[in-house]
Amino acid sequence: MTLLMDKPRILAKAGPLRPEFRRGFAPLAGAAVLLTLLVALAEPAASWQGGWAETRDRTHAAAVLLGIPLALAAGCWQGGRERRCRTGDLLRTSVRGALPRFLASAVPVALWVAVGHLVAAGCALLATWYCATGDSPYLAVPFTDTLLLFSAALGGQAVGRVVPWRLTAPVLATGGYVVLGFLSYDHRNTYAGLSPLIDTSVTKLTVWWQPWVSVLWVGGLAATAVLALTARRRAVALVPLALATAAAVTLVEADELTRPNPVARRQVCDTSTTPQVCVNKRYEELLPQITEALSGLTGRLKGVDNLPVRFEDRVGRSRPEEARLPMVTPLGRSVVRGKLTDPERYAWEAGMSLVGRADCDSTDPAVDRTDRAVEHYLAPSPMEKYFDDLAAKGTEADRADLKATQQARARLLDTPEDERREWLSEYFATADVCAPSGVPTL
Repeated sequence: MTLLMDKPRILAKAGPLRPEFRRGFAPLAGAAVLLTLLVALAEPAASWQGGWAETRDRTHAAAVLLGIPLALAAGCWQGGRERRCRTGDLLRTSVRGALPRFLASAVPVALWVAVGHLVAAGCALLATWYCATGDSPYLAVPFTDTLLLFSAALGGQAVGRVVPWRLTAPVLATGGYVVLGFLSYDHRNTYAGLSPLIDTSVTKLTVWWQPWVSVLWVGGLAATAVLALTARRRAVALVPLALATAAAVTLVEADELTRPNPVARRQVCDTSTTPQVCVNKRYEELLPQITEALSGLTGRLKGVDNLPVRFEDRVGRSRPEEARLPMVTPLGRSVVRGKLTDPERYAWEAGMSLVGRADCDSTDPAVDRTDRAVEHYLAPSPMEKYFDDLAAKGTEADRADLKATQQARARLLDTPEDERREWLSEYFATADVCAPSGVPTL
């Protein structure tokens, strides 16, 4: 008998939130967000894993374009529960006010949605951490995205209370996805700044205040909807509405919401080679691999004059004394999970960048054969044997050209080392000359 009398007190101590947290729809909503984001991130993992900026952009895009619509739908479905179960009249007789009743139902779903996103973002950060190529993690982005999803779930619950139709949740999610997609990818739109997804360029950062103002904008709208629906004095809803309006005006009227990433402008160099090897600081952990991949090429160029001072990996055109380093981006091609996928091809592309005749409309056949001989000596193309075999089976002219090219290769290889360095110095002095006169040939 005593236990029966104490049962209401025990339940009161437990509070109305515990059952909602532990079972029911809220954990399912969190699991749905987690699973959706993990699937969205896992499919193109090679294109972001290993780069902190790429990881930031991929997780941010998934959170905004998939997480927010899911949060809206989850909150909306929870909001229509009372009318679907026909318990609205019963709950209105409760001692608790409308706002506590709303929060008791909405907060567990919003928190589970937020936890689902945080776990997915944490998994992405761990997946990049073990093979990171440089830079550092951008932790503010997943935290602000979590607040966005929390706010979206609360706002969705308010919509579900007002429109308890069973299809409101999928319609709201679809509408949210369409609006966010339109604002995010049509940058010419006047209201593009209202989307939390501003720019996914890895060479840029949003200005420091943009994520927090976006949270104020979305959170203000959600708080307005909640207070307008549940507050005793509806005028209180004007406070978050005013804050949301101020945030929206700030985002729309701002001259620029992004700035260059200072790390992307820096270079880290290995000065022990000729030419020196410099990579973007965002990928500084790749420098030993790149130096090793180019070691054969740089070793053969030791003592040769008229070379570029360095290979560089800089945004924009190369300086006169620099040669373009083959691109390591976008990730997933030349680099996958912090490893060069084809060092031989990478070295060949670097060697090709030392000769500027690719911009010539046409070249003399003797100069062209000499270029191919130098290419073969420094770092032959992985496809060289394939094209040689193709020419050997071709026309008589193809076979004659192949024979002349092979003779040029042999002459360069058979030249004594000192003479070869001297000849290469003369050759690289004319490496970007299109006219055949003055270009040393083999």
